[in-house]
Amino acid sequence: MSKGIVAIVGSPNVGKSTLFNRIIGARHAIVDDQAGITRDRLYGKASWLTKDFTLIDTGGIEIKNAPFQKQIRAQVEIALEEADVILYVADGRVGVTQDDRFVCKMLYKSDKPIILAVNKIDNLEMMANVDEFYSLGIGDPIALSTTHGIGVGDILDKIIELLPERKEKKYENAICFSLIGRPNVGKSSLTNALLGQDRVIVSDIEGTTRDSIDTPFKRDGQDYVVIDTAGLKKRGRIYEAVDKYSALRALSSIDRSDVVLLLIDASVGITNQDKHVVGYALEENKAIVIVVNKWDLVEHTENAMNEFKKKVRNEFKFLDYAPIVFLSAKDRSRIQTLFPEINIAYNSYNFRVGTSVLNDVIADAQIMNPTPVFNGGRLKIYFASQVATCPPTFILSVNNPEFMHFSYQRYIENRLRDSFEFTGTPLKIICRERK
Repeated sequence: MSKGIVAIVGSPNVGKSTLFNRIIGARHAIVDDQAGITRDRLYGKASWLTKDFTLIDTGGIEIKNAPFQKQIRAQVEIALEEADVILYVADGRVGVTQDDRFVCKMLYKSDKPIILAVNKIDNLEMMANVDEFYSLGIGDPIALSTTHGIGVGDILDKIIELLPERKEKKYENAICFSLIGRPNVGKSSLTNALLGQDRVIVSDIEGTTRDSIDTPFKRDGQDYVVIDTAGLKKRGRIYEAVDKYSALRALSSIDRSDVVLLLIDASVGITNQDKHVVGYALEENKAIVIVVNKWDLVEHTENAMNEFKKKVRNEFKFLDYAPIVFLSAKDRSRIQTLFPEINIAYNSYNFRVGTSVLNDVIADAQIMNPTPVFNGGRLKIYFASQVATCPPTFILSVNNPEFMHFSYQRYIENRLRDSFEFTGTPLKIICRERK
């Protein structure tokens, strides 16, 4: 389902990153007593009362011209622009500050639901400090102690109450695929090329696409829906110099997709930003096709394509199962090579293996390569079953899951890929102790 977005905002060193880590249940954000540690926006997936949402941790805003303040404020403005709910965190020990009042002026303009969390209220004696924060005029303050976890449940309850209900579009018997990539890589141009019409605005200016656009179409008797994922709004002082997070709204588009196309600019080559962007699709376990666009701008030597493929495989070792397609959206050349790979990835994503055949493959794999001794024991796989598709998910009934070495799990995955058509899709392998 589509996820709501919650942005954590506040001055430096008020506990935003600690709260972020508590809510997502992992030490994802850097936590340090030194102010200004969080500069870029960090994203995490969270769930409360069966409702999922995306959480954004932002850098601290302050009035004084501290290092990186211009960039931090721009990052926060982007988060405010894209968020459904804003979670403002203040320091209950320090009290209301000029920085608090400064940030709240930004919040007034956002016209978004705001939750006011007063952090560092670690004991009953400090509860009196909370009343002062009514003066900010952004709602009833909620006492919070991120260190001890006090009040986090109340915060989450309020988040769920304020998150909007999002209705998803359903397309029966259609393959839904989205296009992701860093700015100006050619997502809108490729969308137009696939549709054969100028459906989406195309511009050399980064960030032109404002909303996710779903376009159903038919090709060779197959129904498709292409989702051109949005960039970021360029309004006022909103910008990103590096733009590592080029498609925040792409999160919901990816979530609604069966197949995700990662676009790479052949004229620029592979960048770290490309790896970051595809991380969204990997986290959502989506089928992936790598599309090398602007191939018309590359000198076509005899081995140019093979050499570029080697670079892609070397840089994206974690995507060795994803097919690679070379095309030019601008010239609309080699477009016909893309759809067969989309179809294969979709079919692989939905593929189900018969239980008896699956167990034969697993048994043969153990005979050819017996399990190693690991963590004080040797793994025994008694039975295997596929419990889900999208992506294909397998449960191995074993004597002790702790005996499974990651390299042997990788070996099992490779044997499954050798035996069945799983091109383009990730596989999930889960070990469970036989009862």
